[in-house]
Amino acid sequence: MAVNVKGLTDNARKTAISELNARLVDGLALSMAIKQAHWNVKGINFIAVHELLDTVNANLQGHLDTMAERVQVLDGVAEGTAEIVAKSSTLKPYPTNLTKSADHIREICARMREHGANLRAAIDATDEAGDANTADLFTAASRTADKDLWFLESHLE
Repeated sequence: MAVNVKGLTDNARKTAISELNARLVDGLALSMAIKQAHWNVKGINFIAVHELLDTVNANLQGHLDTMAERVQVLDGVAEGTAEIVAKSSTLKPYPTNLTKSADHIREICARMREHGANLRAAIDATDEAGDANTADLFTAASRTADKDLWFLESHLE
């Protein structure tokens, strides 16, 4: 089993790059959905939801940047163009006809749950392939996504 300069097998490196790009694509789609909600939300709790969505998106963006940079560390190419996101995201398209905050929050929460599940699967895949550092990156992203989902779902109680 050949090991590259980063101490990873070729399989571990390729698995990590594939998982990172897949989660990057879905994360970018989620980010665009969050901004769609942020721009169009209305209701009595408008400012709280509007600002929370910005915070959730900022948290997500930080992890997406780390994922794209990790692809580079592993000698891959980060794939995050609008065309690739539209073609490759596993998240369902975000509806553009919503205005009520509860409707936006429900839609964002559904995508956040799916994103979280995908992150947890990526943790397992990269760990099993032998890249603990990428698994750790996904663990941090998953932890943040779970907390942000909790904040969002709290608005639906």
